[in-house]
Amino acid sequence: QVQLVESGGGLVQPGGSLRLSCAASQRIFMATMYWYRQAPGKQRELVSTIFRNGTTNYADSVKGRFIVSRDKSKDEVYLQMNSVRPEDTAVYYCNMGKTVWGQGTQVTVAS
Repeated sequence: QVQLVESGGGLVQPGGSLRLSCAASQRIFMATMYWYRQAPGKQRELVSTIFRNGTTNYADSVKGRFIVSRDKSKDEVYLQMNSVRPEDTAVYYCNMGKTVWGQGTQVTVAS
């Protein structure tokens, strides 16, 4: 069973940037990868998708600010978060194929 490990979360000021990473224990170059987030008291929501051909999708709330990418040679997926807002505060999860989850990484946007 592949394992996913997220990293890169932390405290960032509004308007700042943060880069999340998701490292897989096995080859994932054929898999569709997702970034989800869950804010306190809210349901988990899909933030971004990257398909094996490199096509990407974004939630309207992050479109134009977040960029998802993948490094197939390293079996890693990234989420570049720019112009962050307080409402981006959440635990961010990496997901493979909507079946395998990472443990999550906390992102807090506050001044």
